Amino acid sequence: MKNDITLGNERVKLSPLTLDNFEHLIPIASQKKLVQFSPSDIETPSSLKSYVETAIQQLEAGTSIPFLVYDKLHEKYAGCTRYMNINHKNKVLHIGSTWIGKEFQSTGLNSQMKKLMLDFAFNNLNFEKVEFRIDERNIASRKAVEKLGCTLEGILRKDVYLLNGFKRNTCCYGLLREEWLDKNQ
Repeated sequence: MKNDITLGNERVKLSPLTLDNFEHLIPIASQKKLVQFSPSDIETPSSLKSYVETAIQQLEAGTSIPFLVYDKLHEKYAGCTRYMNINHKNKVLHIGSTWIGKEFQSTGLNSQMKKLMLDFAFNNLNFEKVEFRIDERNIASRKAVEKLGCTLEGILRKDVYLLNGFKRNTCCYGLLREEWLDKNQ
């Protein structure tokens, strides 16, 4: 599978994340505790490269579509995100593996990228449901997806080990196509 999808609006551009452009993320990924609620290791250039290689393997398997995030307002690369756990048969996918530099957080960038991704998933890729998996302690991310109209569907207890050995509880949020279309028409 090839990722030739580029999404954008006046604030953000999402372009295919590749081994040719991931270096733009090195200064952001090296920020301390940037992904403290995630099991991903991205802090060093080599661990970030492995992270991107995994995303590309998932792309080739048809289960992921990774994006590089560019903030048009600040004219800087801001982070990455992806469609993941793509289930074509059941028309369900996740939006996740999202991280943006601390200087881009609470600026509206994340909500703009999520809106682009939700619109494209429902209107162009014809998925019927989008899900998000969030550490129970990550209140900011939980509030952000709730603002988008997502519903907390349940909590998976002691579900995922983080890099520090802590086993987190994972909140499962979902958004149905009809809910998104009703809210955004």
